[in-house]
Amino acid sequence: MELALDFTLTSNHLISNFMIGRWERRSAVMQYVYIIVLGLHVLAGVFWAGTTIAVARDPEIRIERFFRPQMNAAGMVFLTGALLWYFFHSGSFGSMEMVLALGIATALIAAGVQGALVGSASGRLAGTDAATETQLRARMTRGERIAGGLLVITVLCMATARMF
Repeated sequence: MELALDFTLTSNHLISNFMIGRWERRSAVMQYVYIIVLGLHVLAGVFWAGTTIAVARDPEIRIERFFRPQMNAAGMVFLTGALLWYFFHSGSFGSMEMVLALGIATALIAAGVQGALVGSASGRLAGTDAATETQLRARMTRGERIAGGLLVITVLCMATARMF
């Protein structure tokens, strides 16, 4: 009887250890997924905000060359941001999530401003006269400046959200 009890405890212990080992492996894999998703989110966000602010400061830069990469980076930011929200913030909406939501809203508005002002103007640049090109470039610069300001708010929200 005692031997059987020992065997049962030992086999349960083995099953328990097997399940814990399996969970630890899954957890380790998820840690790598979190790191990759967070890394992509930060890199895409730094590119998007950085190029937007840099282009907004110098109207001589050919903004139309940066528009498509900026929008691709914005798409990557939103995709990875949605995954990060799912991983770390689903099911709760406290003060930290409110600050993050403000950052998300300003990022969405920034992407909309870039699409409306920069995207529409850059599509009409080809084959225009010098006066129209000057007006279109001024419109694109204004769009980048507005988006840059919104992205600064976004970065501040993302950086400080944990403090709330």
